[in-house]
Amino acid sequence: MTYPVQKTDEQWKAELSPEEYAVLREAGTERAWTGELLDEKRLGTYSCRACGQELFTSETKFESHCGWPSFYEPKAGDAVELIEDRSMGMKRVEVRCANCGSHLGHVFDDSPQTPTGDRFCMNSVSLSFKQQ
Repeated sequence: MTYPVQKTDEQWKAELSPEEYAVLREAGTERAWTGELLDEKRLGTYSCRACGQELFTSETKFESHCGWPSFYEPKAGDAVELIEDRSMGMKRVEVRCANCGSHLGHVFDDSPQTPTGDRFCMNSVSLSFKQQ
C-alpha cells in the first residue's frame, strides 16, 4: 500500500526513539499498564506520533481495563486503516495510521458498553496527545 507520507527505514529510525520505531514501524507492542497516555483524562486530540495525523479524540476514549488507551471510534472514518492480522496464532484486526502506515494497535469488537461496540486498543508510544 502506498501512503501519503513515505520515508525510508533510515529516516524513520532517525526521527523515532528505538521504542517508538519498534512499535510504529515493526508492529511491536508496549507492555500493558506502562503507557504514558493510559490515564490521560484531559480533553484533546490523539495523533500519530510518526506523522502527526489526527486519529482519536478524548470524547471517544474509555476505560477498558485492558492496559492500553482505548477508544470506541477514530476521529474520522479514513484516519486509520484496518488490516487482518493472523500473527500470534490468532485472527485479529491491526490498526494502522492511514497517512503513514504506522502500527497503532488492534481493534476488537468486545465492548458492548460503547456506542460502537468496538475497542481500539492503542499503544501509548504510537500516539501524541494535544490538550484542547
